[in-house]
Amino acid sequence: MNRIIITGGAGFIGSAVARHIVEKTADQICVIDKLTYAGNLENLTSIANSAQFRFEQADICDKEAMDRIFASFQPTCIMHLAAESHVDRSIDGPGEFIQTNIVGTYTLLEAARKYFMALPEEQKKSFRFHHISTDEVYGDLPLNRPDLLFEENSPLKPSSPYSASKASADLLALSYHRTFGLPVTVSRCSNNYGPYQSPEKLIPLMIQNASQNLPLPVYGDGKNVRDWIYVEDHCRAVDRIVRNGKDGEIYNIGSHQEMENLTIVRLILQT
Repeated sequence: MNRIIITGGAGFIGSAVARHIVEKTADQICVIDKLTYAGNLENLTSIANSAQFRFEQADICDKEAMDRIFASFQPTCIMHLAAESHVDRSIDGPGEFIQTNIVGTYTLLEAARKYFMALPEEQKKSFRFHHISTDEVYGDLPLNRPDLLFEENSPLKPSSPYSASKASADLLALSYHRTFGLPVTVSRCSNNYGPYQSPEKLIPLMIQNASQNLPLPVYGDGKNVRDWIYVEDHCRAVDRIVRNGKDGEIYNIGSHQEMENLTIVRLILQT
């Protein structure tokens, strides 16, 4: 049985991961969430009374809080999802993205390293720090080649403070594997959609505005090509990586459903 810390576990993807683990496994989880605009305890209502579930309201930038939680919960695995994740917000206020996504990841890695180094050798073999990232670190697919797919060795070409901060966090996590021997894996997923998603994201925003006959704001010219994956499919992939992945490896997660944003909006309007 694993004991898993899930940072950002009250958010859209984090709560889906938490529900998946409690409902599908016997593992114990400790959700850490600061409960900003992106975190909502209602996302965890279905598992809140489970004996497998524990919640800690804390900021991953808070070193003392992270050390305390590691010491008391004694995890075998970290699933790190806590992040500022909205492109437009990163343009309006990049400072919060640098603080949470880079400094927060560093603080969490330091807590994990300190905890890991004190473990008995046998327990070290089953420990893992899994960092959940985004395929936005690769930049945009060429408009004239939507058939192309990002690969794990594709160059990093972040195009916003959000994606740049996530790329920085990826490199930090991987450096802790190479430098300190911390067992780290990284996954980079394409656009998620599904239950409990923030209404400021493309699909729920379009659904909400269209149902109220409001304008449909699409970023830029709407021709950005992205892959889309249902959030629960992402959860299954992350779970498999955590249990069977190779330390130091990067794993891309997608569904090969590349579409322009305008195509997504038109599909929504047709339903």
